[in-house]
Amino acid sequence: MTCWPKRSFGCAQEDILDAAYELQVFLKAVEGRAFRMADIALRDSQDALDVVQDAMIQLATKYVARPPLEWKPLFYRILKNRIRDCQRRRRTRSKVIAWWPMGSADDEGTFASVVDEAPSPDTGPAQRLENEQAMAALSQALRELPHRQREVFCLRLLEGMNVADTAAVMGCSDGSVKTHYFRALKALREKLGEHWL
Repeated sequence: MTCWPKRSFGCAQEDILDAAYELQVFLKAVEGRAFRMADIALRDSQDALDVVQDAMIQLATKYVARPPLEWKPLFYRILKNRIRDCQRRRRTRSKVIAWWPMGSADDEGTFASVVDEAPSPDTGPAQRLENEQAMAALSQALRELPHRQREVFCLRLLEGMNVADTAAVMGCSDGSVKTHYFRALKALREKLGEHWL
């Protein structure tokens, strides 16, 4: 876009609109995976939604001026911190108020859009049931992983982040990311079988 000196105000306004649009596209692209990561870590879909929304709001309000290439590691770092904050609040609450409910009756509930829930024309009920059981087994196996291994696995495999970006999000070295990822894959293969991963 060419900005002429007499239209500098209009160009600044267009730049802001472009950045807002790019941010909206970015957030739309990561919202589903971010929710799944938070849901696996927190085991409560309402808390997971709150955490993801908080992370999105913080990125939009504080980091929109950053280059778009920095948004992904920043977003997942914010999300990780929000998940940790939620887990800390739960621990504190459970120590102070022993009778406080720590989850809802539908802890195994999943978040999906209408499109995701629509039946596929190429799979029958038996195949859908098998897929649901397989995903439930994977979800349970992920929940049983140590926190750092689960975090690395989600960032590397589900988000497709490289080692360097994952290390930046987690605040650790590249070698630590590789070690945790290897251990996560090994544990999941032992629990789910070789054909999974």
